Amino acid sequence: MERLLTLKEACRLLGVHPNTLRKWDKQGKIRVVRTVGGRRRIPESEVKRLMGIKEIDVSRRAAIYVRVSSHDQKQKGDLERQKQHLLKYARTRNYEVAAILEDVASGLDENRKGLNKLFNMVDRREIGVVIVSFKDRLTRFGFEYLEELFKAYGVPIIVAFQEEPKDYYQELVEDLLAIVTSFAGRIYGKRSHKYKKVVKAVEQAVKDP
Repeated sequence: MERLLTLKEACRLLGVHPNTLRKWDKQGKIRVVRTVGGRRRIPESEVKRLMGIKEIDVSRRAAIYVRVSSHDQKQKGDLERQKQHLLKYARTRNYEVAAILEDVASGLDENRKGLNKLFNMVDRREIGVVIVSFKDRLTRFGFEYLEELFKAYGVPIIVAFQEEPKDYYQELVEDLLAIVTSFAGRIYGKRSHKYKKVVKAVEQAVKDP
């Protein structure tokens, strides 16, 4: 959905008086959208047209997002392998790779530097598609919510590969333990006997997959 500017915002960008915009509207020199209340809203593309800024088709511009949970995984080359696989995937499908964003963090961590940059690029409509290796590279839980959010900006998420490698099991275990530890700590307190008992039981349960 295209961004609609208020009369004040459009005038500031164009350097004209509001009466000038009203005049252009009556003369048909600018396309104006009316709100339910009758207020003028100017499409961003119209402002750019009058400023002489050509619209760039970003539909084929892709942002590649890669993530590993630990520096050990990064040192083993897991992060680089993700990059190379996705670069190949994007290029064989004629996408222009606008950015490669990476994080070394848990998929449960919502405050990731690379992920935040991705959000900003989507919000500024700098890209037309996001490409990830697997769903959980973007987030461990709630992928569908992010998918719907990005769709609202016209940016689909492409999951290049459906079946995750077996070596991601350990990463899943670590995320599971992190969730149990967090909730057990809130319920029982981290110094309590019950907390230690619950954590130990879960650790034992996932020790031998």
